[in-house]
Amino acid sequence: MTKFTYYTADNAPEESKELVEQSLKGFGMLPNLHSVLAEAPATYQAYNTTFDLFMKNTTFSPLEQQVVFMTANFENNCHYCVPGHTWMMKAGKMPEDMIEALREGTVIPDAKLQALHDFTKALLDNRGHIGNERLQAFLDAGYTKRQALEVLTGLSAKLISNFTNALAHTKTDKPFEKFAWTHPSER
Repeated sequence: MTKFTYYTADNAPEESKELVEQSLKGFGMLPNLHSVLAEAPATYQAYNTTFDLFMKNTTFSPLEQQVVFMTANFENNCHYCVPGHTWMMKAGKMPEDMIEALREGTVIPDAKLQALHDFTKALLDNRGHIGNERLQAFLDAGYTKRQALEVLTGLSAKLISNFTNALAHTKTDKPFEKFAWTHPSER
């Protein structure tokens, strides 16, 4: 198995040093995902930018943002991101039944959030080609065309993080180990 380097503030490529410092400042630690991403400064910056834009500049609530992220994490079988976002959801005091449904791939106990989940999953499953009926179902659930496009920002961040973790077999960060996860199909 090819091993990826876990860079630190001391040995990160010069072009990634500022990004590493930002991660250290923002998280109080260097998440292993960021440590791996330091290998490719453009990818690291693209991840940070899309993640921040989705979290700070979209019209989704924090819970809706996590529905998009966790749907992608589950569908992309991300052993690293599911524990990290579980921690984020618990820290945000989000409903336990929501966390459980997103971790297990079961029905979400809220019809509007289920519509967001279904829309997000359909985009992933169909590479964006979901057809007018699926888009209309999303809009009929109370979402907007703007939000249909904003989901893509969240999925952009998740493509980078989920795929990086698949390539690098990124180790789960210590604070998130208690939320370790294996996809139900692999249990």
